[in-house]
Amino acid sequence: MNRSYKVVDVFTSRPLLGNPVAVVLDAQGLSTDEMQAIARWTNLSETTFVLPPTVDEADYGLRIFTPRNEIPFAGHPTLGSAHAILEAGRVTARPGGQLIQQCGVGLVELTIEEHSGERQLAFRLPPARIEPLHAADIADLELILGCKVDIKTAPAIVNVGVIWVIAQMNDAASVLDLRPDLARLAAFERRLGVTGLTVFGTHERADAAIEVRSFAPSSGVDEDPVCGSGNGSIAAFQWERGLMPVGGGNYVATQGRRVGRDGRIKVNVDASGNVRVGGSCVTCAEGSLRL
Repeated sequence: MNRSYKVVDVFTSRPLLGNPVAVVLDAQGLSTDEMQAIARWTNLSETTFVLPPTVDEADYGLRIFTPRNEIPFAGHPTLGSAHAILEAGRVTARPGGQLIQQCGVGLVELTIEEHSGERQLAFRLPPARIEPLHAADIADLELILGCKVDIKTAPAIVNVGVIWVIAQMNDAASVLDLRPDLARLAAFERRLGVTGLTVFGTHERADAAIEVRSFAPSSGVDEDPVCGSGNGSIAAFQWERGLMPVGGGNYVATQGRRVGRDGRIKVNVDASGNVRVGGSCVTCAEGSLRL
């Protein structure tokens, strides 16, 4: 049977510079094992499978897989899948430019805007649960990274459906210079029951506030090129740590330079601490899977 699919580059308007997600548009009838096999074969950080929703409030259902496991939510797959579905004419935006995605974490609201003829998509981050990282775990993390983290904004575990350890570095250059011990990091992730590690540091450049890198070797993703849920978790972390204005704000993050990408992530935090993460998407490939 042939099943339509697209490969969408997320957090970029220029092909090959963002984070690709494979989107299988005709996923009905596929078993979980078949979905996992397809995700293992595409070997991208995530592959998604579009299904009919099971609740009236949603426009479509989505299952999300890394090469090794299914996850309840992820950022760039949410945006890339919405882009693919809209482009294929499978759904129509609601009044006000909204879509509702049903996935493992529940219902996720997306917004659609046009800027200079370019579609911009954003998702509302699921509620974040934040807990501190214990001192012994921070010490282990520093051994993994080969450097100190910023203890003034002590690292934390941020759960938004996927679970990230978030740590602030001294600056953007420190983030770009990291060479983490990935084998040790994978064991660290498994021991803590987290998806991966996302680090950030402030920029001096005028067009971006922070540089970000995300690592999830225990899920088969040594370094995620541009990570939506990781960036959203950083925003939640910064809000909780008092690193943002009381009334919220907007900023741009950059990610991907160490893996040959140039992702730009637009982040908004409102006065109540609600986080939106968005950016551009572009389709790089489309066709059919013959299964």
